[in-house]
Parts: sequence; structure tokens; C-alpha cells
Amino acid sequence: MTDHILTERAGETGAINLIRFNRPEKKNAITRAMYSAMARALIEGERDDVVRVHVMLGTPGVFTSGNDMQDFMAVAMGGAGGTEVFDFLGSLANTAKPVISGVDGLAIGIGTTVHMHCDMTFATPESRFHTPFTDLALVPEAASSLLAPAAMGHQKAFALLAAGIPFSGEEAERAGLIYKTVSAEELEPAVFAAANHLAQKPPQALAISRRLVRQDSAPVIARMREEAEHFSSQLKSAEALAAFQAFMARKK
Repeated sequence: MTDHILTERAGETGAINLIRFNRPEKKNAITRAMYSAMARALIEGERDDVVRVHVMLGTPGVFTSGNDMQDFMAVAMGGAGGTEVFDFLGSLANTAKPVISGVDGLAIGIGTTVHMHCDMTFATPESRFHTPFTDLALVPEAASSLLAPAAMGHQKAFALLAAGIPFSGEEAERAGLIYKTVSAEELEPAVFAAANHLAQKPPQALAISRRLVRQDSAPVIARMREEAEHFSSQLKSAEALAAFQAFMARKK
């Protein structure tokens, strides 16, 4: 498993399946290997009877800057794509155990949409939730086009996903995208306190309750597939290649 994704069993009884981005030198940009590692971690955590809750965290100042742009460029220039992103998203959408996340700083692209599959997300006020899909000639993913309007209403979902307007942590909380904002010092203690709180619940009752208050996974997976078709098509388009080249030029 790549060391860019750290996993461990946390909590006093090992009931927390901790998954942490660990590529701060690249702002935790996610490679295909990292997606595979996260999918495996979720699947293994689901199979482990000791695990009661999954937790996803980044590093100070950055949750993740989203997909590694080199992977996008490779596909845009004729390379083959893989199933790693969809494997991860499918694993996340099909979890039976609660998922809690904590965000400090950048949460770009999938770094934002992943929280729509979480049950409780804590973030610092300075966090920046941003989905610049259309700026890159791409489209929403992770079933965000289904989940965001349900959680936030059409206008805020459109502002986030289509207009690409960033949300601060406090704006994300007001919009219903996340559960609560806390200070940077309080972030991880708050996440682990919530995880430990859930880990003490009767697991079957918690699983049923969670299933009742969440979207059924079948339409979520169906929307993921629909989005992925458009995303793949756009990824190979001339306008996407131009957008990626402009982005890489600005980075240099």
C-alpha cells in the first residue's frame, strides 16, 4: 500500500479505520495508486468486525487538492484511463459503517465531493471547498450532481458544482455540505471524539439508522456511472486538453 495513504486502526479498541492522505509536498494530490489504496482500506475496514467507523483526514492546511493533474494530462493526450477512481467511489458509496471526515485547508474537486458520502464532516473556518470542474472543461463526479442539490438546494449546488465558486468552511456549514466548523487545534480531537461516540453505539441499530437517513446506494452508483461517462468524454476533448495545458503552464 502506497505510503501516500496511511492507514491504521485507531481508538482504544481499534474500532476506527483511519485513512489519511500523506502527500503534502504535492498538496495531497491523488494518484491512481492512492485511489486503489483507499478503496482497499475501506473494503478491509468493512470486513473487519472490530471496525465500527471509518475516518478520513488530510494533513495540516490541506485535505487534498484533488486528482493528480498528470493523470488527467496523460488521458487527455491519448493515454488509457483506469478504474481506480470509480473503485474507490463505489467502495465509499457502499459502506455500511459510518464515515467521518476532517478538513483543514484545501479540499478541491473530489476533495469536496467525497464529503457528500460522509456522515459527519468537520472543517476549519479557513478551509476551501472548491470544485473547478467546468474551469477544466470537466463535469461533476462522485454522484455530486445528485447528492449536492438534495443536501444544499439547487442554487448553492449550482454555485459549487457548475459555477465553481469556492465555499469557506463556514459557508459549507451554512449550506449543509458539512456538519460543523471547529478551529484547527480542535479539528482532529473533534473528529476522533465523534468517531469514538459512534463506535460505542449498538452496530446493527446504527447501521439500520444510517441506511434509513441516507440515499439508497443504487441511484447513487447509477449517477456516478452517468457522470463518469460524461467525465471520460470530456477528459479526452480538445477543450479539456487546452484547459489542462493552461493550468500546467500557470503552475510552471
